[in-house]
Amino acid sequence: MDYGMIGKLQKAKKYAKERDRIQVNNLQVTFDGTNNPHTVQFANGTWQCDCDFFQSRGRCSHTIALEEILGDVRWGSPAG
Repeated sequence: MDYGMIGKLQKAKKYAKERDRIQVNNLQVTFDGTNNPHTVQFANGTWQCDCDFFQSRGRCSHTIALEEILGDVRWGSPAG
């Protein structure tokens, strides 16, 4: 491994510990749900999920799971 890559790995570890540096503006994932796959998106400061429960409640197991997994990450809108 070259010295440049070693430096990048050290910097990455530092960033991973400093979660306040990260702000997610857009994200899309697919959950392999029990019945069907579901698409979850975070864009323009809001969560969206294509499951029926989200459509009626504005939150669902898929969005809640992502909030739990991604924990300390700041959720925001694109700068502009």
